[in-house]
Amino acid sequence: MAWLAAGGGYEVTLDAGRIACRNQKGKTLRSLPPALRDDPVVVGLRQLTEWLGRHEAEVREQVDLWMIRSLPVPAELLARVWADETWRAALTDLVVAVLDEDGSFDPDEAGFLRDATADGIGIVNLDGETVRLPAERVAVPHPTRLPDLDDLREFAADLGVKQSVDQLFRQTWTRPADLEPGARGVRDYAGGRFAELRHLLARAGSLGYPVRGGYAVCRVFEDGRGLEARSWVGADDPYSEAETGDLVFVHPDGKSIPLAEVGPVAWSEGMRMAAALYAGRVVEESKEEGQ
Repeated sequence: MAWLAAGGGYEVTLDAGRIACRNQKGKTLRSLPPALRDDPVVVGLRQLTEWLGRHEAEVREQVDLWMIRSLPVPAELLARVWADETWRAALTDLVVAVLDEDGSFDPDEAGFLRDATADGIGIVNLDGETVRLPAERVAVPHPTRLPDLDDLREFAADLGVKQSVDQLFRQTWTRPADLEPGARGVRDYAGGRFAELRHLLARAGSLGYPVRGGYAVCRVFEDGRGLEARSWVGADDPYSEAETGDLVFVHPDGKSIPLAEVGPVAWSEGMRMAAALYAGRVVEESKEEGQ
């Protein structure tokens, strides 16, 4: 970004998300002079910085939704947003695949996204080759849908890939094969105690999970149907003590789903939510540790 003239002969600019300032001699100062704090140009840059922060968060949230809801992404849309540095940073090196007409994709054709234009997408495949693929719709697969996940992780490490959106190295959970027949709730992360319900609600909000009817909610679209993973957090006085409860899965109409019928993406994302909420619990020291 170019240097902008401010009061007192100073010039200011944005450098790595912070406001930098230099004097008339061109020397960059360690901090912003107090006289410039309310300068219109500085105020404008500060507002721009705040907007850029919100924009980055919204972009990452949108890309995350494409992944966990298995939403097809028009290749034309990728081409249009690619010029935006924030979008490009979020999309670069995500594992993507071209969708067929029936909405499926060939895992062998998946690769790390490096470019998106009107002519298609550019990827680096598992053979290390840079190829351009014509595409109308693109998938950003959830890691549970990548059969070559271990190979992709190893290759990503070799390439030094650092994804802005948590995809390849996202922690995943696999549904156990020995579930009790007819079971509809998971208690693995139940019983996490919080001093006050408002602390648990705040944690759910900070993690991006809305709370409705006492449940933190994660929406997933899988195998052509929408469903919700719901983790009980409580609906009492916000200042009362609270504990995490069961994780359940429901259809959009609220009807519960037997655990044996929950797909891999919904199971993994539901467990991820429940584990993240449970991680914020109050951990009491044992008597030996407290002595």
